[in-house]
Amino acid sequence: MQEILYDKNVISFLEEIWGDGFLSPGGRAEVERVITGVNIAGKNILDIGSGSGACAVLLVSEHDAARVTGIDVEDTVCEAASSRVKMAELDHRIDILRIDPGPLPLDASTFDVVFSKDSIIHISDKAEMARQAFRVLKPGGQFAASDWLISHDGLPSSQMADYIRAEGLGFAMASPAAYHQAMQTAGFEEIELVNRNTWYAKVAAKELAWLRGPDRDDLSKRHGADFIDHQVLIWTKLVGVLESGEHCPHHIRARKPT
Repeated sequence: MQEILYDKNVISFLEEIWGDGFLSPGGRAEVERVITGVNIAGKNILDIGSGSGACAVLLVSEHDAARVTGIDVEDTVCEAASSRVKMAELDHRIDILRIDPGPLPLDASTFDVVFSKDSIIHISDKAEMARQAFRVLKPGGQFAASDWLISHDGLPSSQMADYIRAEGLGFAMASPAAYHQAMQTAGFEEIELVNRNTWYAKVAAKELAWLRGPDRDDLSKRHGADFIDHQVLIWTKLVGVLESGEHCPHHIRARKPT
């Protein structure tokens, strides 16, 4: 049985930081940056790692996507996403599918855009991810994602390894060079990687100050003292690897040739 990484308490906590329905840094504003220059209106979108559904709802309600298919591997987040979609009365334009890890169970040349917000970090084989994204895109289709990267190839530093252990979320980070090679080998062109380390280092430092600050008691009451203590530990290690530059979130954009 697959280990549950995002239970209801984790989902609730992350939404408290990043906004209702968002499970990754920057929330709505960062999604807007990821899709800069990408034509969403009237398009068929695949959302890889759709989480609790806010990105899918945003792409339809504010960017007029014709249809979004959100996929994830955990029942808890898919249930949260399905509920969010239903509440937004968008279930006629958004499908949420719980899938098994591995090749995408989707037809080739189906989607105009493959989108993902900080979810591919859980996929260890970036080359296969790129091949699958390329396969399901229509000719001329666009890839637009953000992901958490490591600044170099090879083993992580002891500081980074310590942070990844603390997270305990099955992180599989690749370097910008490895990501670019995976996309290029899959057949993508117009590959663009944008380093977001400077932005997130500042954001994470503010989040850590908030976790340590006067709201900590209330957070502990809502989520449990042990849980919040562990989040403070994680964020302390996170800030360290962001400040060193080894942890370097990126935006990744590319296009399938026509």
